[in-house]
Amino acid sequence: MQQQNIDIEALKKDENFLANLKQIEDEMYSQKSIHKGYMLLGTKMALGASEDEINDIFTFIVNTAFDVLAENLTRHKGFSITDPEELATARAIYEHGIQRYSENDKKGAKEIFLVLYHTIEDNDLKDAMMIHACAVMAGHSFDDFIEKLVDKSSIDESSPTAFFIQTFVQPTDILLTMFAKQVKEGKKELEVLEKSKD
Repeated sequence: MQQQNIDIEALKKDENFLANLKQIEDEMYSQKSIHKGYMLLGTKMALGASEDEINDIFTFIVNTAFDVLAENLTRHKGFSITDPEELATARAIYEHGIQRYSENDKKGAKEIFLVLYHTIEDNDLKDAMMIHACAVMAGHSFDDFIEKLVDKSSIDESSPTAFFIQTFVQPTDILLTMFAKQVKEGKKELEVLEKSKD
């Protein structure tokens, strides 16, 4: 990937750029937009913003995403990956799940991956989320999961869903067959959400 030579110091003094950034921040809060939150987060990180500023945006993203998730579960609404806002919301929940997994909170991670399996409206991503949940249920540590199950070489960085791990060392259907016991267990746990639809 080519590094773009952006003059960060010049941007920090560019009034138009800063006004635009402020507008994105205002819209992020007024529209409760996670998509704009990620835009702002990326730019602020590139500008070397303070840890507090970064944490404030990140907290906003995660809290808002879980508010949206709670509302969606009540309304039985999924996340469409073609809608930038819904995709950003699913991404925030996913990244939180990965963080939980990396911190060895297996129960929390498994629940997040199962809820994403239940709510994401894309079959490939659904299957990938089930594999995440199964890996947790099968007792794989986060490092094991990354080292032994994930195919890091075939990640398509240009894809809008690139931040979800969805390439594995085995084809997805084979992994789901290998994890048949965990898939059954995971689907049983999700019956509660399915039943509440009726």
